[in-house]
Amino acid sequence: MIGALQRFFDNNPTSSGDAGRLNLAAAALLFEVAQTDDKLDQDERAVIQTLVTAKFGLSESEVSALVEHAEREAREAIDLHGFTRLINAHWSVAGREKLAEWMWQVVYADGRLDDHEVHLMRKIQRLLHIPHRRFIAAKLRHQPGATETDNQ
Repeated sequence: MIGALQRFFDNNPTSSGDAGRLNLAAAALLFEVAQTDDKLDQDERAVIQTLVTAKFGLSESEVSALVEHAEREAREAIDLHGFTRLINAHWSVAGREKLAEWMWQVVYADGRLDDHEVHLMRKIQRLLHIPHRRFIAAKLRHQPGATETDNQ
């Protein structure tokens, strides 16, 4: 997996160093949670595209390349450690919590939560060293039917 990440950046000079690697790792985790239930539907794909566009400050062509590569990396990855290790090394707890927020948005894009998604999200929470209380708060903020007043 690390070799594949390096090849991507060698072939895509517009993605700069650590920031590009971190964007790829974060986007791959979004795809990991999207495909957990063995269905990557258009709603999940649209949420990922929107998040990557809004959060990473990339051009349209860079977003397309990143999303395509992240989906492939997530499909081919044998574990999550390569992605989470990179993120842990460079992102603060607040940044990792924000990533968990994005992942919950992807999980709930289809309007439901299944057992496999819960299991994977808990695993990622532990791998990213996100405090449990904050992780659950992020989950509750993105549940279908949650409103702004529920979150204050």
